[in-house]
Amino acid sequence: MVQPSMFVRIPKERIGVLIGQGGETKKAIEKMLSVKLEVESDTGGVTITLSENAEDPSVLLRAKDVVTAIGRGFSPEHAFRLIHDEEAVLDIIDLRAIFGRSESDIKRVKGRIIGMEGKTRRIIEELTDTHVTVYGHTVGIIGKIENVQVAREAIQMLIQGSQHATVYKFLHRKRRELKKSMLELWEKPE
Repeated sequence: MVQPSMFVRIPKERIGVLIGQGGETKKAIEKMLSVKLEVESDTGGVTITLSENAEDPSVLLRAKDVVTAIGRGFSPEHAFRLIHDEEAVLDIIDLRAIFGRSESDIKRVKGRIIGMEGKTRRIIEELTDTHVTVYGHTVGIIGKIENVQVAREAIQMLIQGSQHATVYKFLHRKRRELKKSMLELWEKPE
């Protein structure tokens, strides 16, 4: 019987990170998700095949997200959050879809999202409890879905030219709202 599989392409310079020192990262993904990764080093192609002993075929999608996350600049530790946290999702914003092939616009916006010495990216991560990476022509976000949506909204504001101070105020407000809704969940009488 042919096992279900998926194919994903990642940048060639990220293949080493996906495989890891002595193949550690690749082996860890295969073990945790019951999949087999076949990596084509020369093209950046990765075929993900379900192992015979896999009980849940949806792990193929999880594995695809983990491989994609590593390919889009996340460290394996941050990408593994997609395995360990059931609620974690990966969201990718493709800047080419917004600016076309304008390298100068993409470079300018990447600078706005990262900020001086990484300050803006760090603030977005801290206030939304997400991991954000800016790599190539994409911005990747990993976290719980509601937090990822807030981080995505903040990044879109920066892309559209909002002032950093405005974005920070928005993030602080959203963080308070999220905390308040979490408290209300705990305090609801039965």
